[in-house]
Amino acid sequence: MAITAPGNNDQPHRVLLVSVPRTASNLLLKILNIRSQPNVLTNPKCGYFFYDAFMSASKDGRIDKPLDQWPAEAKSETKAIMQECFDKLEDYSTRARAENKIMFAKEHAFWFQNPYFFTNRDAETPENMKEFRVSIPERYGSSQTFSANNKTIMPDEYLRTWHLAFIIRHPALAWPSMYRAMQKLSKAGFIDDDGMRGASVTNMSMEWTRKLFDWCLEQPDESVTPLVIDANDVIHNPGAVVKFCEKAGLDAASMQFEWNDSEKRSENWATANVDPGNPEELALHKTAASIMLSTLEESTGVVKDKAPASVDIDAEVAKWRVEFGDEAAEMLEKATRDSMPDYEYLKANRVTV
Repeated sequence: MAITAPGNNDQPHRVLLVSVPRTASNLLLKILNIRSQPNVLTNPKCGYFFYDAFMSASKDGRIDKPLDQWPAEAKSETKAIMQECFDKLEDYSTRARAENKIMFAKEHAFWFQNPYFFTNRDAETPENMKEFRVSIPERYGSSQTFSANNKTIMPDEYLRTWHLAFIIRHPALAWPSMYRAMQKLSKAGFIDDDGMRGASVTNMSMEWTRKLFDWCLEQPDESVTPLVIDANDVIHNPGAVVKFCEKAGLDAASMQFEWNDSEKRSENWATANVDPGNPEELALHKTAASIMLSTLEESTGVVKDKAPASVDIDAEVAKWRVEFGDEAAEMLEKATRDSMPDYEYLKANRVTV
């Protein structure tokens, strides 16, 4: 019998964890012990199928430009890569179905949004946004609809076949952490200054997370409630993580809160993204991955000082001015305050014990 989401229809159980950078999502996966879950299939990166799509959409400052300013070849390239990313996700899903396993993937919310909405946040659904929508297999049916809160490249009918879960973190902690990491990536030569600013600003939002969460609540006959977990609970509230694990249909007995292993996810990330025959690019990606995963890979358990009990935004802004300078601090402050309504809304719906 196929594994199905608790209380769901006969669709195979698939869990999509929607994150944004620096929300302790890799720590959550480590605690859930995803790669050692007895009945779970995932890829070497535990997701990030749409990484290449985001990188393509980020080229040459495209993120900040309306679609009508994109060169035709840029649109074609990004569309093709988005389809490739989706097809790889479906390949794993097909394999999970054949092996009677739960398919698990983690994706940053911004990475699989339709590029049209990068600069047209509140627009109606125009004709020209259709070019980025992916083609889905016939088994999902002939109907393909995109309701108001579905700003992704995948139709409602497809998204409904996944159990969506979300991880959030206080913006005053997540966004400076992201900017700090982007600075290190820039110094390492992984991205240039424009790329650092673009990647920082575009990812410093919980807008896409909230839209997808609200989309879940609006679905007809939806019996699987979308899950939300806060990074603060991941670090300080083990019971909430256990409850999240069980509600996602995963094996709580496989969880771990301490570890002493030699696994280097940065190695998996780099080799999964780069041709091993390109040693220079491989080394660059290994450096980038080690920057993004440094805290986790240097730890043997949960590092509790990464999540203070309370956050004073004004006090944090003062620290940012010293660390990053006035211009970056102002950018971080705006991103933080703009994100707070979405964060507080999602936090109110998080898993609690």
